[in-house]
Amino acid sequence: MMPIGIWRLSTRQCHRGSELPQVGPESLRSDAVETVALSHGSSVADTSPKRRRSARRALLLALAAPVLLTGCQLPSFGAYEGVSKAGNDTFKLWQGFSIAAVVIGGGTFLLILWAAMRYRAKGDKIPKQTQYNIPLEIIYTIVPILVVIGLFAATVVVENEVVANPTPQATINVSAFQWGWKFTYPHHKAVIVGQTTQSPVMVMPADEDVRINLRSLDVLHGFYVPKFNFSRYAQPGLLNTFTFKVTKTGLYDAQCAQLCGLYHSLMYFKVRVLPRDEFNAWLAREDSKTSTATAVAAAGAVDAALNPNIPTIPATSHGAN
Repeated sequence: MMPIGIWRLSTRQCHRGSELPQVGPESLRSDAVETVALSHGSSVADTSPKRRRSARRALLLALAAPVLLTGCQLPSFGAYEGVSKAGNDTFKLWQGFSIAAVVIGGGTFLLILWAAMRYRAKGDKIPKQTQYNIPLEIIYTIVPILVVIGLFAATVVVENEVVANPTPQATINVSAFQWGWKFTYPHHKAVIVGQTTQSPVMVMPADEDVRINLRSLDVLHGFYVPKFNFSRYAQPGLLNTFTFKVTKTGLYDAQCAQLCGLYHSLMYFKVRVLPRDEFNAWLAREDSKTSTATAVAAAGAVDAALNPNIPTIPATSHGAN
């Protein structure tokens, strides 16, 4: 293949109608330099400040993309604060895990970026090779172990609080069925029942340990109160008990969180938390308007709906929330 410099000279000489002159090393070198400069002119221009600004914008976008694309909500990281003591502690644990993930992930990304920029290739020369940095190796071995131990210890503390089952000041029996809920109060005639969009309301006192006896009359259901940061299964043949201590009064949405059939998506209920005096007044009103026969029939309906071939076994899992 003809060298570029010779081709350029032969083209000019042909245009003049003269013979091709003798081409020496000096003329080849000058033409080669000229041709390389012309062909790489755009590369020289690519190192302009404009390109550097574009690179900085791309870097900032890469750093901001994880936060923007995940719709990250700070400082909650997408979780509810929790209106119960254990629910709030669970929320704080979630915050701790999220912050640890951001710090570790962000630090790792920055170290990778720094190494890629600091030690990028700058020529054909092989850089100095190093190995066995003992202090650094000890640090990046010990630090991850300490992080895991810290997260594990925090999890144990919060989990022990969640599964605690203190002596209750009130008790509510909760029965789940397709596709509704029934709430009864031991030693009282009050009965609350509703299905699908009727959204029955479970009323409970605030700032007291309230025990929930949860069971299912047919299939597997899920007792889920989002703002309590709490969920438990209602299972046929299993009596699941746990305890709430809600510190904030209000009305809270709740629902079945386990696919249980055709109208699962409509299996709602609500939880109303009242001060003790208001709860007592509400319970007295419900007792006065509910006849003894209705209360006995409601309790009997629950017992009759239980499958006699599946014994109801007290659950070993508990929870104080």
